[in-house]
Amino acid sequence: MKIAIIGAGASGMAAALQAAWKEADVTLFEHNAEVGRKLLVTGSGRCNITNAAATAEKYTCADSAWMAALLNQFGVKNLVDMLLEIGIPVRATFDGWYYPLSESAHTVVAAFSSALATSGVKLNLSTQVVSVATDGDRFMVGFSRDNNKNYSEFDRLIVSAGGKAYPTLGSRGELFPVLETLGHSVHPKRPALAPVLADLGRLKSLQGVRLDAGVTLWEGARQLASAQGNLIFTQWGLNGPAVMDISHHVSACPNANLELSLNVLAFFQDEFDSLLAQHRTASLPVRVLLGAFLPPKATALYLKNARLNGDAPLGEVEDGALQELINQLNDTRVAVKGVRGFEFCQVSAGGVPVGEVDALTLESRLVKGLYLTGETLDVVGPCGGYNLQYAFSSGALAGRAAAG
Repeated sequence: MKIAIIGAGASGMAAALQAAWKEADVTLFEHNAEVGRKLLVTGSGRCNITNAAATAEKYTCADSAWMAALLNQFGVKNLVDMLLEIGIPVRATFDGWYYPLSESAHTVVAAFSSALATSGVKLNLSTQVVSVATDGDRFMVGFSRDNNKNYSEFDRLIVSAGGKAYPTLGSRGELFPVLETLGHSVHPKRPALAPVLADLGRLKSLQGVRLDAGVTLWEGARQLASAQGNLIFTQWGLNGPAVMDISHHVSACPNANLELSLNVLAFFQDEFDSLLAQHRTASLPVRVLLGAFLPPKATALYLKNARLNGDAPLGEVEDGALQELINQLNDTRVAVKGVRGFEFCQVSAGGVPVGEVDALTLESRLVKGLYLTGETLDVVGPCGGYNLQYAFSSGALAGRAAAG
């Protein structure tokens, strides 16, 4: 069985190994001069490789049941076992984020590179696939290297070429027109897990501040999405997992009037309420109450916006003034202007709808012998290893199935 795989990212490498382990003749095409370029930047170089909470409901795609079937077939344990088999032991943090014991993405890529070599996968690096055509039940792949164009014929084709995130690392979405010519529909690619452009208004002085918060995306009175996590205030808007996790909803509404609601008490509302109740009639200054939960710059700003004297004892603050402060802490609105571009996002949304491939094999329902994995499909997970889990899962299942 001759199998061509386009793209040597997480998904493509998993597909190549699984197919080679089933004794298929595997050729892996990669535009870059080395495999795993995007893996090197994951988890800030530490390679956040999966998450214990990687279940179907955490992902955005057209069919949650499709995702559930895929993860049931190749889930977190299957991935951990596969990684150990090629020399990558991993560990989970207290909140379920998995990292290699080395905490180095470079060692992960090195292990995959070694496994590909020892498994007999033929690597065509610095090679651009420029065309795909079907000839009966076979695939003719045209590729260019050193300005020389060549063609090879294969029994199966796995497209793991990624989306448009990190274009400087080789993901530019160049194969989507090819998939359209083969009969697949393609939703326009757009940034996901991206920083959000926003008018911070009265929060502008918080640039550089990092805190945990809840965020809710609104279009008028309609709630579009919500998330919780770390939030970073920047000169152009907001960054961090809290907003990155919902950024694909922003990029899906480019002309809408959107705003974000920030809840800076989301992670400790109960503790705040308890401390306030304990000292409501006492001499504890308002500044100390807020300082127990917020960094100094945020404490000063919220007191200023609520027009409260931070040194005033809680027992002397009027109920209405205190409630206004709490309202702002629970719901501060900022106008959303969009998201930063593909060069700043971690993954991209859009692509081929999941309904056009089989969840258990990743084989196209339209073209026999064609398999689509990773960001080729319209699937987005939150920060925390979810997207790598999906990439490895889809690639592994496609490799197994293609090899028969």
